[in-house]
Amino acid sequence: MNHCKRFQVCIVWIATCCIIGLVFGFGGILVPVPESSAATVKMVPESFTELAEKMIPSVVNIRTVKTIRGGGRVFRHFWGPFQKDDPMREFFEKFFGEEQRDFKQRSLGSGFIIDRQGYIVTNNHVIEGADQIKVILQDEKEYAAEVVGRDPNTDIALIKIKAAENLPVAQLGDSDTLKVGEWVMAIGNPFGLSHTVTAGIVSAKGRVIGSGPYDDFIQTDASINPGNSGGPLLNMKGEVVGINTAIVATGQGIGFAIPINLARGIIEQLKTSGEVTRGWLGVAIQDLSRELAEYYGLKNGKGVLVTEVFTGDPADRAGIKPQDIILEVNGKHVETTRDLTGLIASLRVGQIVDILVLRDRKKLTFKVKIAKREEEKISARRFPQKQEDELGIRAENITPEMARRFNLSETEGVVVSSVKPGSKGAEAGLMVGDVIKEINHISIKNVDDYKEAIAKIDKGETIQMFVKRGKVGFLVIKITK
Repeated sequence: MNHCKRFQVCIVWIATCCIIGLVFGFGGILVPVPESSAATVKMVPESFTELAEKMIPSVVNIRTVKTIRGGGRVFRHFWGPFQKDDPMREFFEKFFGEEQRDFKQRSLGSGFIIDRQGYIVTNNHVIEGADQIKVILQDEKEYAAEVVGRDPNTDIALIKIKAAENLPVAQLGDSDTLKVGEWVMAIGNPFGLSHTVTAGIVSAKGRVIGSGPYDDFIQTDASINPGNSGGPLLNMKGEVVGINTAIVATGQGIGFAIPINLARGIIEQLKTSGEVTRGWLGVAIQDLSRELAEYYGLKNGKGVLVTEVFTGDPADRAGIKPQDIILEVNGKHVETTRDLTGLIASLRVGQIVDILVLRDRKKLTFKVKIAKREEEKISARRFPQKQEDELGIRAENITPEMARRFNLSETEGVVVSSVKPGSKGAEAGLMVGDVIKEINHISIKNVDDYKEAIAKIDKGETIQMFVKRGKVGFLVIKITK
């Protein structure tokens, strides 16, 4: 009997536990799952099939033929030293062929159709200098194409074909909303393999690879190879967010695309006028180093330093001066030289803009009328690449002779004509050819100013030299006296 009672008690206890478990969720039955643990991250799209089928028809293969004049052989450099009647010239001509023999260079690229009238976007380097441009659609139909316009600065070109049929069109997206880690697809003609589809993610944005003044590339690990140039980079909505343009020759899985938001305005200008017109401010600029920002009392370190103002250009006419720091253009913050270059380039010629600068630790606003950027007049200006006393440097006035010797454009300041190895000046980084313009915020116009400024500084104190150095621009060099 006692055993029966014990058995009954066990049964009741088990039943009670089950009821409690059902009510309170013991054992995981009714325990609410936190959203963070319930959420799942979709790592890979289930399929790229629909996207590929939708977008491939709007992507074209581009084949070009370029005539290379004057032989084009690997031996053509032999012709240089030989005169017309030189017997060695005759020997090489007989052995390798006539000097002026031409040959045809063929290349491959990609592009995408942007409207039913037959306009196609590609890279400038795909069609540059081509005598013939042939466009091949997905259905193998071929069309001759003509160049509508080119923009070498951004490597964008617009070509056009005449097709009787309704052409499939690629829709342009918004590259500004693109996020690092987002899935993208590339379609193109790598190594001549028609309409190849590759997929990957956005690896980075805003990449500067040294290809030009408007570098702002999307980096992706979607496979991009020779022949992909000019093809579209697509988001998962099937919108073009970039133009595949460049690869790292020694790298794998590193490709670059021009953001479509950068390309959109250029494409429109090419379509309407066949050329791209950009704004011009008329200044040479450089980014702010931490030392420069500290020297100017700029706490956030954001802004662009004006190193030179070109005489007669918009900034000069408005009153902007060298050593001004540009902070804003029409209320838009400027943090880097790339920001400023892009903002000014996007402005209309003749447009009047407000430019906020920092000068002598005071903010000033100048109204500037934007001019047209003329590339042929904006070739890089050559500045001096060169920079002894108790500091181990010798400072001299900038005479015409010194200006010629060191290729100086400066007329005020003192030029460092020698630096003693191992001296304080050498250890601080002063170089022959450096032009010292200020010492501890005191303007230096000649050697007398320089000597007076140095004499006022006690031994053990810090000397801050504001220096202009060749192509580098302005520097702040600190020396303990």
